[in-house]
Amino acid sequence: MALVGDDERGGGLGRKLVAEMHALTHHRHGAIAINNAALNKAAFGQGRSLAALRDEIVGEGESAIVIAAGPSIRRHDPIKAIKESGYRGAVIATDSAIGYCLRNGVVPDLAVTVDPTGPRIVRWFGDPDLSPQKLAEDDYFVRQDLDTFFANQMRANEEQLRLFDRFGKSIRIAISTASSPAVVRRVLDTGMDVFWWNPMLDDPDEPDSPTARLQRENGMPAVNAGGNVGSACWMMASAVLEKRQVALTGVDFSYYDDTPYSATQYYHEAVALVGKDNLDSVYMRVHNPYLNAWFYTDPAYMWYRECLLEMTADADCVTWNCTEGGILFGDSVRFAPLAEFLKFNGTKGPQS
Repeated sequence: MALVGDDERGGGLGRKLVAEMHALTHHRHGAIAINNAALNKAAFGQGRSLAALRDEIVGEGESAIVIAAGPSIRRHDPIKAIKESGYRGAVIATDSAIGYCLRNGVVPDLAVTVDPTGPRIVRWFGDPDLSPQKLAEDDYFVRQDLDTFFANQMRANEEQLRLFDRFGKSIRIAISTASSPAVVRRVLDTGMDVFWWNPMLDDPDEPDSPTARLQRENGMPAVNAGGNVGSACWMMASAVLEKRQVALTGVDFSYYDDTPYSATQYYHEAVALVGKDNLDSVYMRVHNPYLNAWFYTDPAYMWYRECLLEMTADADCVTWNCTEGGILFGDSVRFAPLAEFLKFNGTKGPQS
């Protein structure tokens, strides 16, 4: 799925890192994920297996809209179009986008969380233990280019706490067994309706693989999350809920060309690797032919993109990318405005 020629520029080192990203991710998070699953085992009784979600009615009809928190959300505000259309299909939100939904009067039919790290992810749900010391340890929410509402950190956290305490009991969440215990505690405290699943860390058909061991130990189904929560949402819609028309919003896997490197998710890691003067070797620029615009991305996001394109190619659903930005395009994805998807999958239900 790699881009070639005039479609991609720069990022020679970044492209080499994409090829190693699966191994690097497993090395960085694999042990944490397995340890978290063991720590969370006592909480599995406060929820159900993801298999039970198949018996739930999640939105009307056979369509779903995934809302992620990519930078395009600020420029296109998909919630506004969804509300105005009277859409009645499933609305599935990444953990990072639940707050965006709730602040705009939409309670998602399903939320998804997968990342095994703790201090950052729990902030999407409201961190009851947020302190000045925590703020000093991580500048991510000040500089990130996702939901800039979080830049005013203490005010945003107070609002998240209020929203989740009010609406948590109305939200289903598909939560990875490998999620941080801090995230699990917060989710359970809000009363969310929990459905557990194992992340596919490797090949579950190999009997001694970590994924196979997790399944034997806790009995939860394994899901290929594509390495990130946006792709996990797509998988929930297509494979678990068996929706036939799935739209993606906020799934940029990239940054707008006018975004400073310092606002990117892995900026500090990139600087540590090559220094501030050599960042062009890490970040890849990609031309989106549908928008005739350039975006740039990092090795992790490029890997996510390639994984999701492979997943959509094998799916039984039609995947629409209604992000209206970013770099997720290919033969298996219908790149179109959200208004077009809503026209065919709106108040009257899905059409083929």
